[in-house]
Amino acid sequence: MFDAARAALVADGGVDQVLGIKTHSGLISFFSLRLVKTRRVSVELGKSFNKVEDLRLLADYRGDALELAQAQWAVEQAQWFVHGLQTLFKGK
Repeated sequence: MFDAARAALVADGGVDQVLGIKTHSGLISFFSLRLVKTRRVSVELGKSFNKVEDLRLLADYRGDALELAQAQWAVEQAQWFVHGLQTLFKGK
């Protein structure tokens, strides 16, 4: 999702700003500000991005094991997110 969001921001003309972003949280914030709050991307996609990031943080930094259902949900959200961005930025 990180790379898809980054590509969407570049396609939206934010290449200079995107190059300076080094963290997931920074990218998520910029994605929300530039694409969700301007209603170019649905609030649902933005929330999905945030919720999957929460799961990533739990697994990567707290060492919590995710349940299979959580992992499957995250994969489905990632597919939906990428498809939504591909549709929005097709041809850019």
